Amino acid sequence: MRELTLGHNSTAARFGVLSLLCAVFSAPAFADMGTSAGDTAWILTATALVLFMTLPGLALFYGGLVQAKNLLSVLMQCMAIAALMSIVWLVCGYSLTFGPGDGGIIGGFAKSFAAGVTAAPLDGQSIPEPLFMMFQMTFAIITPALIVGAFVERVNFGAMLVFCALWLLLCYAPAAHWVWGGGWLAGMGVIDFAGGIVVHTTAGVSALVFALIIGKRAHFPKDMHPPHSPGFVMLGAAMLWVGWFGFNAGSALGANGDAARAMLVTHTSAATASLVWMGIEWVSFRKPTLVGIATGMVAGLATITPAAGSVGPAGAIVIGAASALVCYGAVVLIRQKLQIDDSLDVFAVHGVGGILGSLSLPFLAAFGPLAPGLSKPVFTQFGVQLLGVAVVALLSAVVTAGLLYAIRTVIPLRVSPEDEEAGLDSATHGETAYHQ
Repeated sequence: MRELTLGHNSTAARFGVLSLLCAVFSAPAFADMGTSAGDTAWILTATALVLFMTLPGLALFYGGLVQAKNLLSVLMQCMAIAALMSIVWLVCGYSLTFGPGDGGIIGGFAKSFAAGVTAAPLDGQSIPEPLFMMFQMTFAIITPALIVGAFVERVNFGAMLVFCALWLLLCYAPAAHWVWGGGWLAGMGVIDFAGGIVVHTTAGVSALVFALIIGKRAHFPKDMHPPHSPGFVMLGAAMLWVGWFGFNAGSALGANGDAARAMLVTHTSAATASLVWMGIEWVSFRKPTLVGIATGMVAGLATITPAAGSVGPAGAIVIGAASALVCYGAVVLIRQKLQIDDSLDVFAVHGVGGILGSLSLPFLAAFGPLAPGLSKPVFTQFGVQLLGVAVVALLSAVVTAGLLYAIRTVIPLRVSPEDEEAGLDSATHGETAYHQ
């Protein structure tokens, strides 16, 4: 027995020495690529978290807000967008956004189908380029998925798919290139840490234009039903809250102090906005609602997104409180005063939130502990931010309107009144979420 034990220990020792030697000799090769194991591990995690935001987070959040007869249609839209945007991003979306180009307007096709992409990192990064490509793919997935909230319960599924694919190439890719891909807005110094301009402004403005062009639901605004499942809304919102740590903290592109601060301020803004939105409802209607606190949380997350790398916790509290007040007011204005059927308040929450965060960050960048400050004077940076928001908003409006007018000459944008009344689950997909 002793000999057997000694033999086993000897084998284990030899295996351990061999493993150590392999690690030692492989380390220089890994280091030669310029990558960091810690940074890579964190961005792998962050990538999964951002995809988790769309599937299942956003799908459940939106799905709970619609009528029961349209639940599956919303889940289907989010799922199909995730799949289609992934392929479009691989084919040429990534190349147009981050590939080499002329004039700072758009990248070229040099990296289509991941051509020339290697395990080595891009300049200034410490993660393999395929991982960066995948991380950015999850942003390209959730951005058009956000627009779903503008046209739920009445959109033609085929028209929606065509729109999202073309919108990614003609709106998202140029905007992301301008701000994140070394384009002309990046050269001017626009700050958008994780997508207040690139994600939330593009999606929010496009949602508003889409809602105006496709028109109101049949019973809007008089005979509208409440959300069929506030429980789904809360579950989806909770998944968004968790996933947003990958969204914002992951945008530091490393396991570092910037990521840690971004996570802290993201959580702080979300918590503050939740409480303030709940308080507004409590005072206004004497009853705080689950849907309300969840919506406030999303507003706080959207608003802190562009500023997550530029403010400290004190600034995050200000941004969170402001997001609840301003976005709540925007919901009332868009839905009640103007009676625009942006069905799930995409513009009011994401568009207004992204714009608010992008414009407020210069004034809060040096406010309180952990605030990093700015390299430019406050009002200089504000002017740059205002320009960035304005041109991206204009791009989003023009591209969305152009695409929708073009698409509807070939494919109807919305279903028939009969299908809308029956519900898209059965009319479009031949399925029902709930059986009696």
